[in-house]
Amino acid sequence: MFISFEGTEGVGKTTLIRKIYDHFIAQGQDVVLTREPGGTPMAEQIRALLLSVNHEEKMCNDTELLLMYAARAQHLSQVILPALEAGKTVLCDRFTDASFAYQCAGRGLSEDKLLLLNANFVSRMPDFTFWLDAPIEIGMNRARARGELDRFEQEKVTFFEKVRAGYETLSVRHPERVKRLDASQSPEQVFEQALTYF
Repeated sequence: MFISFEGTEGVGKTTLIRKIYDHFIAQGQDVVLTREPGGTPMAEQIRALLLSVNHEEKMCNDTELLLMYAARAQHLSQVILPALEAGKTVLCDRFTDASFAYQCAGRGLSEDKLLLLNANFVSRMPDFTFWLDAPIEIGMNRARARGELDRFEQEKVTFFEKVRAGYETLSVRHPERVKRLDASQSPEQVFEQALTYF
């Protein structure tokens, strides 16, 4: 099974993924825990480019999208597809839905660009996606409490409202795959919500 975890900043994806990972391991499952952008040494280098706040020039939106897919292609090839072919469960912190929410809904890029990239470079979609949804201020307060903010976390609230609306669109389009969890609750309550789907 391929499960992705989505949401805006500070909604608790990492905490939930760890809890589900531990839950599956306790059941004797073979589980791979990974993330996007990243997941391989090369893709992690691309992640560093994407998240850095120290660029001498502003990263254009198309560059951001293409870097995301460069990392994703490497990640699929080296981690996700081999794990699935070996019969393992893959838990991934973000996947293609994040590109729709952040680059299309958030940045305003044409969805046609995303569809073209998906058609050419994404041979497998998640079987199941948890969308952790919480008011933007709650998530940003949590993100600030973690320390220094990365390039995405420094965006304005209006940007994240667009991203959140993008995730809402996806949940309406793909109700069989995308499941909303109320991430304003405690980590334990969010975990209990997730468990109802297994």
